[in-house]
Amino acid sequence: MLSDEVKTVSIAAGARCSATLSPSRKYTTNLLNFVELMTLAKSILCCSLLIPAMTISPAVYSLDAMQLAVIINSNDPLSVQVGEYYAAQRRISFQNIIRVKLPTDRTELTPDEFEAVKRAVDSKTRSSIQAFALAWATPYRVGCMSITSAFAFGYDPAFCEPGCKPTRPNPYFNSPSQRPFAHFGIRPAMAIAGLSFEQSKALIDRGVDADGSFPEGTAYLLSTSDETRNVRSSLYPLAKRVFAKEKIRVFALKRNDIKYVDDVLFYFTGLANVTHLETLGFVPGAIADHLTSSGGRLTENSGQMSALRWLEAGATGSYGTVVEPCNLLQKFPNPAVLASRYLKGETMIEAYWKSVAMPGQGLFIGEPLAAPFRTKKSD
Repeated sequence: MLSDEVKTVSIAAGARCSATLSPSRKYTTNLLNFVELMTLAKSILCCSLLIPAMTISPAVYSLDAMQLAVIINSNDPLSVQVGEYYAAQRRISFQNIIRVKLPTDRTELTPDEFEAVKRAVDSKTRSSIQAFALAWATPYRVGCMSITSAFAFGYDPAFCEPGCKPTRPNPYFNSPSQRPFAHFGIRPAMAIAGLSFEQSKALIDRGVDADGSFPEGTAYLLSTSDETRNVRSSLYPLAKRVFAKEKIRVFALKRNDIKYVDDVLFYFTGLANVTHLETLGFVPGAIADHLTSSGGRLTENSGQMSALRWLEAGATGSYGTVVEPCNLLQKFPNPAVLASRYLKGETMIEAYWKSVAMPGQGLFIGEPLAAPFRTKKSD
């Protein structure tokens, strides 16, 4: 049992714990060697076991609609339709709907273009706002950063260069904070991504339906034959402990895919392309992602599966990188941290953002306020 002293550790302790995940050594695209991988896993184990114990009841303190602003691209009719629908479904005040003008014919903004937009957004954002929902799928990149990380941190190459090296860490990683802007000066962002209104509406509806549902489902942890992309499987033993503690059924499987199951609550894997998604059933609020280089290039033909395919298959949240991250574990969601946060009642955007130690190159997509394991508030 953790002592009272450990349970009352400050937010600053969370930052110190996350700092252990920032090795000075230069990694390459080669598979991390066993000693390095185990050292990293032990560091993450320390953070994952200590920091969740500090969390005050998430049913009371998790992010809510009053702390989320929706950003709409006025140049994109789909963005307008999606943003307005989301605001209505989540009862987001008109004061927290921010309209910008972005190009609709490309996937990337230049840093200069983005900084002008960011200044305009910041000037319209109320101080109580802690996070952003982006009502579009494209553009999804700013220089070498994802657009969700650029909105959170501002454009800063330290979060994304030089590719295969560790980047500036996320101060929000596995933090007990429920107010990231108040505590760290960042507003995590998540894109409500879809290629049609029907897809985006289905995503939003799943997120709303998931709230307080405490769904029964299964966590699938796949160890694949792709050695480079399978590095995250080293963290599965810890994730299994989290699921067992929260009484969630979990299967850790040595295979490249699953099919014909209808109870997917979590699905973590490491492959360039994931097959048989059309045979799966995802429960409302489900989380799924695959560790690969180009999952965040949502609409590009990169030869690797877009993270959008998870949402189209029925997941409510996913993640992918927009530039080459190599296979550094810190740049991808930690299944144990993500599950622990989500199952304690935090929202999709909180749990996902807290699970990535170095998210500068990663794009977060899904329904930000989905909270299946938080007691639903009375109207």
